[in-house]
Amino acid sequence: MPTFSTAPAPASTPSSPTTPTVAVIGGGPAGLMAAETLSLGGMQVDVYDAMPSLGRKFLLAGIGGLNITHSEAYAAFCTRYGEHQRHLQAMLDQLPPDALRDWIHALGIETFVGSSGRVFPIEKKAAPLLRAWLHRLRSAGVRLHARHRWQGWNADGSLRLATPGGEIAIQPQATVLALGGASWPQLGSDGAWLPWLKEKGVNIAPLQSANCGFEVAWSAHLREKFAGTPLKSVALSFTDAQGRTEQRQGELLISAHGVEGSLIYAFSRPLREQLNAQGSATFTLDLAPGRDAERVLAEVSHPRGSRSMSSHLQSRVGITGIKAALLHEVLSKEQFADPATLAATIKALPITVHATRPLAEAISTAGGIRFDSLDPNLMLTDLPGVFVAGEMLDWEAPTGGYLLTACFASGCAAGRGALNWLRTQPARSGAKGGAEFFSAEKKKKKKFFKACSQGIEGF
Repeated sequence: MPTFSTAPAPASTPSSPTTPTVAVIGGGPAGLMAAETLSLGGMQVDVYDAMPSLGRKFLLAGIGGLNITHSEAYAAFCTRYGEHQRHLQAMLDQLPPDALRDWIHALGIETFVGSSGRVFPIEKKAAPLLRAWLHRLRSAGVRLHARHRWQGWNADGSLRLATPGGEIAIQPQATVLALGGASWPQLGSDGAWLPWLKEKGVNIAPLQSANCGFEVAWSAHLREKFAGTPLKSVALSFTDAQGRTEQRQGELLISAHGVEGSLIYAFSRPLREQLNAQGSATFTLDLAPGRDAERVLAEVSHPRGSRSMSSHLQSRVGITGIKAALLHEVLSKEQFADPATLAATIKALPITVHATRPLAEAISTAGGIRFDSLDPNLMLTDLPGVFVAGEMLDWEAPTGGYLLTACFASGCAAGRGALNWLRTQPARSGAKGGAEFFSAEKKKKKKFFKACSQGIEGF
């Protein structure tokens, strides 16, 4: 993994005319990690981002507390990537969670493990980490360009970039694409890259919402009275098409459109897959997970005398507010009056979802560039010298630190892949070849990073 000292960085050394240049398109975690890896390898790196500043979606992720990674055992951690574990683990092995924490600590940012095992910076914010990181990149000679929007390729293979001063063309010796998926497009990940790569014959899985909300056909009453209400202390159970049942306790949010929140996000992939296959998906909620079915039946069967049913449910089973409203949503008056049916529904209230919320609202993106379009260096096989990292790739993961960790790791892997490829390339006119350059640069970079560790100014 890239390693740096926390000591003050020296002034950057100017690149020589023989230094291979690499363009990184996208200034999020994957792109910046690729840039750092390439810079450490001796490259002159330029990072281009369409937005007025870099790392905007990363900053958004830190608003509610930046969950950078997870502390669970590495073997279990890797299983969170499902069918793409093999591909993702090859990247994660280069920058596993513990190494990522060490890298953050080297930026002067301490971390801690929360009660759920999730890992956060001490301040729980993304801004201090991003500021320290950008400072270190600039000090190492990485050039950062905001308001530079990639527009695909020209006929000669050069990159088209729209800038405030007009369109420019650049022709680096290698390119790393780290443009994200298509969630939260207002922050830069808008999926505009799709047609340009499809034109080049790249195999791309359709982009879909991941870690997202789902639409439910609520009654007008429930939408008007309870939209925006959290539903706490429930357990969600879902059985997929293969008959596998998973249950998890937590909380979710009832929205005007349907359901969202952490408990829903945890099931977003199997729910989406069943939606795609069958047009709808049904899960059940246990509204009283602390009581077994027999106890719930006994409580609701208890004579209520002159009390209303609402008072009876509240006093006997703790059912009130949104939970009571959901029961009325699925039960008729006659069913509500039958203790056995009422008790069974409290323990397994069915909710049917009919669609995912739009991709623009999702936390992350499923789909993207398929791994069969890439070589082991994460280079596009149809576009030599073009590497891909981050959410542009076809993978997904749950929230909990798994998304960010894989973005960082894929950036590291793409950067190393580009270095591996550049070492094999013949020289351009007036420049040293790959092997010759790396041999010449080895002493210079070793001296530069030794100066970093000693805090020598004006190197």
